[in-house]
Amino acid sequence: MNIWAIDIDIPLKVLLLELVHQFGENTLMLINPEQHYQAAEIATFNDKRLSAYIYTFGQNRGYYGLDLKYPIVAHNIIGENENLSLNQTLDIIAIHLFSENFRQH
Repeated sequence: MNIWAIDIDIPLKVLLLELVHQFGENTLMLINPEQHYQAAEIATFNDKRLSAYIYTFGQNRGYYGLDLKYPIVAHNIIGENENLSLNQTLDIIAIHLFSENFRQH
């Protein structure tokens, strides 16, 4: 994923750059590249059944909203993670997308 080529909000670029730094260059993908300027949905190449929808609209400046999506739609967590700091957002994404404890094989 070439983060510099994506037309999104600067705080989202910062978050994506940090994720690439932590988990590797070819680990994440954008689910729908033509999304809202202040939002991005990401998943790993290894397990596209889990995704994280990250947004800055409606949040305090420098903070993020985060929806967690699962293979079973009833388990999605929508609107519960609001005004999260960068570190909080990174921690939740790390657990959701990269923790083997939360993956179903």
